[in-house]
Amino acid sequence: MPILLQLRSVSAYYGHLQALKAVSLHVNEGEVVALLGANGAGKTTTLNAISGVVRPRSGSISFAGEEIAGKATDRIVGLGLVQVPEGRQIFTDLTVRENMIVGAYRRYRSGHGREVEPDIERMVELFPVLGERLHLPAGTLSGGQQQMLAIARALMSRPAMLLLDEPSLGLAPALVAEVMGVVTRLREAGTTVLLVEQNALASLRVADRGYVLETGRTVLEGTSEELLRDREVRRAYLGKDFEKI
Repeated sequence: MPILLQLRSVSAYYGHLQALKAVSLHVNEGEVVALLGANGAGKTTTLNAISGVVRPRSGSISFAGEEIAGKATDRIVGLGLVQVPEGRQIFTDLTVRENMIVGAYRRYRSGHGREVEPDIERMVELFPVLGERLHLPAGTLSGGQQQMLAIARALMSRPAMLLLDEPSLGLAPALVAEVMGVVTRLREAGTTVLLVEQNALASLRVADRGYVLETGRTVLEGTSEELLRDREVRRAYLGKDFEKI
């Protein structure tokens, strides 16, 4: 499979604090890749560097063969790389349908507005619960429904790749399984995903490969099966009952 996204020795700072220290990773086209690590390991900063929210101090980030490090976020979105941020960040006063339309803003600007309605129908097929609430304020949705809306809004731009930041955060176990099922369906539909998750077990079960970050460095990589078998990964990220998994 061709490489779609590649980071080479990416370093990033918040003021004088170095958050990323020569991070390197790649994501092949059509893969789901998990990015694991404790709080403060640099996972969200990695996604923000990729999407243009944080400007890397050094290193290279390429997407579909184009260097994107330091490019504006809207330019990166236009290339087909979209981030679903931690905490959903939906527009609670807008309806569910209006939130989806916001995700297609660039397509309206480029004269492809007539294609948006069929895509809303596609989102309703992917997330039936949203179809029942299209005309309700997004703030009335449950946490799981809001996460689905955040993903649907991102998909409205027709991205080649999604960056998902903690999609299961704060959700009940049944909803975590539902959101991870969505990730699996996205891969089956041809969307590449880089997945940041505190729930290591859930993410590795849907991912093809994974990387582990510690204090801003990439310290381990492997297939999901290899990482699930790794004793240190199991001890650090799978909890006190890791021996039973």
